[in-house]
Amino acid sequence: MSLAFDPFLPLPAILAIGVIALLLIGWAIAKRMRGAALRALALAALVLALANPVANFEDREPVTSVVAIVVDRSPSQMSGDRTARTDAALKALTERIARYPAFESRVIEAVTDPDAQSPSTRLFEALASGIRDVPSSRLAGAVMITDGQVHDVPGSLSALGLDAPLHGLIVGEPDERDRRVDIVRSPRFGIVGEDQEIVYRVSEDGAASPGGPVNVTVRVNGDEIATETAVAGEETPFYLNLPRGGENIVEFSVDELDGEVTTANNHTVTLIEGIRENLRVLLVSGAPHSGERAWRNLLKSDASVDLVHFTILRPPEKQDGTPISELSLIAFPTRELFVEKIDEFDLIIFDRYQNRGVLPVLYYDYIARYVEDGGALLVAAGPELAGVESIAETPLAPALPAVPTGAVTEAGYYPRLSDNGRRHPVTRTLPGALSEPPDWGRWFRTVSVGDTAGDVVMRGAANEPLLVLNRYGEGRVAMLLSDHGWLWARGFEGGGPHVALYRRIAHWLMKEPSLEEEALRATANGRTLVIERQTMSDTTDPATIELPSGETREVILAPAGDGLFRSELALDQPGLVEVTSGDLRALAHVGAVDAPEFRATVSTTDVIAPVSAETGGLTTRVNATASDLPQILPTRSARIDAGERMGLRASNESVLKGVRSVPLFGGFLGLALMILALGATWFREGR
Repeated sequence: MSLAFDPFLPLPAILAIGVIALLLIGWAIAKRMRGAALRALALAALVLALANPVANFEDREPVTSVVAIVVDRSPSQMSGDRTARTDAALKALTERIARYPAFESRVIEAVTDPDAQSPSTRLFEALASGIRDVPSSRLAGAVMITDGQVHDVPGSLSALGLDAPLHGLIVGEPDERDRRVDIVRSPRFGIVGEDQEIVYRVSEDGAASPGGPVNVTVRVNGDEIATETAVAGEETPFYLNLPRGGENIVEFSVDELDGEVTTANNHTVTLIEGIRENLRVLLVSGAPHSGERAWRNLLKSDASVDLVHFTILRPPEKQDGTPISELSLIAFPTRELFVEKIDEFDLIIFDRYQNRGVLPVLYYDYIARYVEDGGALLVAAGPELAGVESIAETPLAPALPAVPTGAVTEAGYYPRLSDNGRRHPVTRTLPGALSEPPDWGRWFRTVSVGDTAGDVVMRGAANEPLLVLNRYGEGRVAMLLSDHGWLWARGFEGGGPHVALYRRIAHWLMKEPSLEEEALRATANGRTLVIERQTMSDTTDPATIELPSGETREVILAPAGDGLFRSELALDQPGLVEVTSGDLRALAHVGAVDAPEFRATVSTTDVIAPVSAETGGLTTRVNATASDLPQILPTRSARIDAGERMGLRASNESVLKGVRSVPLFGGFLGLALMILALGATWFREGR
């Protein structure tokens, strides 16, 4: 109840009447008049009646207190029977809270975002978001149902605005164990062909871990390259020679531990971007000609290419008495280039070169061996290839994919893609190739060849082979059977894509992964896995996907262009994904490479317990049926220490439902007081 006034007259008028009443009473007391006290009582009753005091009675209803229940739905909770245990604990807890009218449950599902840069279990963030609209006075407490592996534990709960007990219900057995491998240090970039140091560590968490040496298998881009022995708990270095440019996926995997919680963290990957050092290219031009400048300009314009270029200005048979010192700046170092340092070159180009005795015959055999052992050779042919001094008549012949017939076709033609050329990545996307005639200028010479090996990707006059690509041993050979590519460079009849063509040929010869004619690629964009199959065939086999959990799925690849098949698949499991199609294999990592979610998966009370104890809360394990769920202790204390029970603070607040007002000097009561006061005065005066 509360007292208020609802005056019948303005306040100044009531105050004036009150002052007059006080003066009259004071005068009566000073004159010692009989009945002064009764007169004072009557005047006071009159003033109070005019002020109209009102008694207000409030009807209030107590409000319920909110119990925030944070449920861990992170990927680590999917291990074993943790999901079932979590659901059982949630059901038992909500039913128990429902028995208390003073409390209401608010369930907050904490789901890990698989698209996050570093997926982790963030329960306190979910709690702060879920109770943002709850006044602190109405928060009874918070309960977290989790495996205990929480990654956003704050230094102080006051930052979250949580002034209530925090309890932790831990699902999982106390004797769990797990083995994992982590990358400690790894370079983000590395030079191809040079050793890179990667430091990893094998850890064994939980009880009864066997310890001792552990076998670690190392794979690079899906190929097993080594088996290491590591000691659990110690950092172990591994030195890797990067095999290729672009992205390299380095995977470390350890043997499974008997009875471990999960095998999802038994392997880890690191991504190293391979950077090629300057490519060394040897360009040997048999004679000065217009196309020589096109090759030189292309190679010199690439800052990543170290070009060594020699042009045979004067063949040995041309003897005119000119001193050797005036023929060139330096002598042609044939032995140094083709014997001593031949393996240092990434690509050798013979541009209209013929066998005139500049190179000893034995050196051609060295070049063939260089290709067979993994080197790259490009023959840009002119009429010299069809003559008697052709390099096809040397020990280099077995490495060449086409043998000249001795004829040269001199006629205008549009270079056209063959059926294989429309599928091959070297020529498939050449600008202007798909129109008829092609949207580029003509050439006017083709060296005729007989049988060819490998892929004929472009054809010239009379449908003769123009560009032939072939593998020889571990290396690769390309033959461009015309020396008129410079017409495109000069813009003849509109020119053509000579830069794109020459560059792709060179990169294919040097084994650029993106130009492989038979390739399987897998890339991840968030949770979407993109599978791409490059092939020279019209059809392709389905792709098989092995997910991080070990589950396999078969995916049909749809045509996406000539020689290209593609499919996209949304995945809900982060980790390393293996894709196979026939004999090809590709790897992709879905989600973050080093996610905290899988670094430690053994259930524990150690993470939440210190924060819970700070608030007077309880952290305990619950069994599979939640039959051992702690009892609830309702209390109104600011500080709770419930021992083995979960203390929840009931709110002292209430909601105003209505107000009843009762005038104290109104109606019969006021009239009775006035009559009583006046009657008493009259009675006293009458005596």
